[in-house]
Amino acid sequence: MYKTNLTHSELIEIGYKWCLTKCAFAFKDLATINSETPDVIGFNSNGTFLLEAKTSRADFLADKKKRFRKRPEEGMGDWRFFICEAKLININELPEMWGLIEINQNKKALTVFNPFGNGNIYYKWEKNKKNHLSEKGMMYSALRRLQIKGLIEEIYKK
Repeated sequence: MYKTNLTHSELIEIGYKWCLTKCAFAFKDLATINSETPDVIGFNSNGTFLLEAKTSRADFLADKKKRFRKRPEEGMGDWRFFICEAKLININELPEMWGLIEINQNKKALTVFNPFGNGNIYYKWEKNKKNHLSEKGMMYSALRRLQIKGLIEEIYKK
């Protein structure tokens, strides 16, 4: 097994770029009033991709203790994935309805397990039960920040 020794921030950046191949926009590590702060969450017209970056086995195992992991319907993301170095997480260890993205030696994200569906017709994919209010709260928070900074008018420009 090779080690890329990626930091949590580097995994988030790679995951963010991966997410943008499937979503119109994404947030990375955006803290809001929500109790959950996803490492990456991307939005497309059919749903949301949530990515949790893990740099160690201990971090992965500790993740299981989070309230919204114990009660998945309280978490965000229609489609949830862990992103990590290769061989850090075994597919049989994944929580139900979680996928796995591994980073290869070229620092490229590869989807090694996807329990939701095939292809990029996302509306056909199976979805997690989720906390819609948390996702709306995150969107509200992001737009409010733009409004406060006087940047909301930018969304009207073509």
